[in-house]
Amino acid sequence: MSEMGPARLTVGAGDEAREIAVLRRAGGAPGVFWLGGYNSDMTGSKAAALDAFAAGRDLAMARFDYSGHGTSGGKFEDGTISRWLEEARVIFDRFTSGPQIVIGSSMGGWLALLLAEALRAAGDARIAGLVLIAPAVDMTRMMTDEMTAAERKRLAKDGSVRVASDYAADGYLIMRSLIDDGEKHLFGARLIETGCPVHILQGLADTDVPARTATALVSRLASDDVVLTLVKDGDHRLSRPEDLERLCTAVEGLIAEGG
Repeated sequence: MSEMGPARLTVGAGDEAREIAVLRRAGGAPGVFWLGGYNSDMTGSKAAALDAFAAGRDLAMARFDYSGHGTSGGKFEDGTISRWLEEARVIFDRFTSGPQIVIGSSMGGWLALLLAEALRAAGDARIAGLVLIAPAVDMTRMMTDEMTAAERKRLAKDGSVRVASDYAADGYLIMRSLIDDGEKHLFGARLIETGCPVHILQGLADTDVPARTATALVSRLASDDVVLTLVKDGDHRLSRPEDLERLCTAVEGLIAEGG
């Protein structure tokens, strides 16, 4: 079962060291590995539903808070794709064993693809399947594209800008350091090689990551077994009871494929 409290693991050294909070459920294979979204934490409804799914099937599960998120250490303002990807890699290596189904939501979908490519390049074939929920691939570029001219000017001048969001009363704080670092991780229009089946869940009523992002991604995963499920009335979060059931069904399907 999951630990009563999160385990703590230090990632990075010196000034880059940050304490990461991890929840791990012991169980069989394939394990379930969760990557949340920007400004979210590991206790959200989708992560909780997956934990219950894993518990019901005696499967292992690992989830964690990125630095600057939830109960992990570090400042949100210091967060970058490089830092959060490093944390994902360290947690994956330390807290999982055997084949894994990796589920990534929004920014976590981008990180899941980056993690899959990094592991594949290292000869690690443990990712047996990916479930991507409204994947915000190349999120940092999407952020700047959606900014007004005034917001981009403020970002360049002040190093940060706060933009409106349907999911945060005060909007989202975006740092120039996050945007600049994101440039190193953009997939652009190239093919993405994951080496495993992929199931994408995308809401057609999503105003943060439009459905065209998911359909464009499908074309760049041409060498893989890809399923795209479009939810006609689904928003960005896809966290209604029927959405959570759809998510667990997608994971079940990858397991049935041999994950």
